[in-house]
Amino acid sequence: MIIVGGEALVDLVPDRVGGYRPIPGGSPANTAVGLGRLGTQTALLARLADDHLGALVRAHLETSNVDLRYASASTAPTTLAVVDVDQHGVADYSFYIDGCADGGWQPTDLPATLAPDAALHVGGSFALAVEPMAATFETLLSREHPHRVITLDPNIRPVLISDPTTVRARLRRWLGMVDIVKVSADDLRWIAPDRTLADVVAEWHEHGIALVVVTRGAEGVYASGPTGHVELPALPVDIVDTVGAGDAFMAGLLAAFDRNDLLTRTNLTTLTHAELTDTLAYAQRVAAITCTRPGADSPWFDELLPDDVRPATC
Repeated sequence: MIIVGGEALVDLVPDRVGGYRPIPGGSPANTAVGLGRLGTQTALLARLADDHLGALVRAHLETSNVDLRYASASTAPTTLAVVDVDQHGVADYSFYIDGCADGGWQPTDLPATLAPDAALHVGGSFALAVEPMAATFETLLSREHPHRVITLDPNIRPVLISDPTTVRARLRRWLGMVDIVKVSADDLRWIAPDRTLADVVAEWHEHGIALVVVTRGAEGVYASGPTGHVELPALPVDIVDTVGAGDAFMAGLLAAFDRNDLLTRTNLTTLTHAELTDTLAYAQRVAAITCTRPGADSPWFDELLPDDVRPATC
C-alpha cells in the first residue's frame, strides 16, 4: 500500500464559455487518484470537507479506488484553487485556504498508526508552506521516518510562501527524513537559485536520499540513483493543458516501483539502471496521457497497456 498525505481540494477550471467548472484536485489527492487508477492499493490522508464540494471530492476519490480510512472529516468548507491556463496549456493557480478544510490541520488529525507495510508519500505544496499544516506534517514525517519508505514532491507554489527562508529551512529538515524526492525544474529554481543541478543532487544524496527525480517539461526527465543518473527525452504529445501532469508522473513512478517491489530501503539501494529507466519511462507515459485531456484526469491501468492486449470496449 501507498499512503498519500496532503491537501484535497476543488480546482475551478476555465470552461469554453467563459466560466469555471469544479474539478476535484490538490496535488496529493491527484497522486492518490493516479495510483488508484493504475491498480496500486492506495489510501489518502487528508481533511475532507463535509459540504457539497467535499462530497464531490470524496466521490471522485472513491470511484478511483482510493481508500479513505485515513481521511478526517472537516466542518470547514472545501479548499479552492482557481486555475488559469495560458496559450501554451500551462496552468497558474490562486488558492483559497483560510477558514477552509486544509487551513485547519492539527496533529489530532493524524491517525495514531499507519499500515506497517505501507510507503508514505507527501505532497508539499500546502504541507511545506501553510501553517498549521506544515507543523503537523513535520510531526508525521518525524514519526514515520524510522518505519517506512517516505517519498516527497515539494511542488513549490511561490504564491503560498510568505517566508521563503522558513520554507527552505523546513525543506532541508524534511530531506533528512525521505528516501525519494521528485521535483520539477521550476521547483529547483526556487529551492536552490544559482546552483547547478549536479550540486543540488549531490547534496541531497548526502542527506541520505536514495533517488532524486527532476521533471523538466519539454526537456524530459533526469534521475540520479544508486548506479548513477538516467536522462530520458520528453514524449511528443498534443498538450491540452498541464494540470495534474506532475502528479500523474508521481503516480506512475510510485505505481511502477510498488508493482516491482522496489519501495523498500534495501531494494532502493540496489536499484539498477534498467529498473530506473523502465520506471521513468512508465511515469512519462502516465503524465503524457494526462496532458492530452483537460484538468487532472490521470489514466487508468488499461490505457497504458499495448493496443493488442487492451480490453475491448463496447
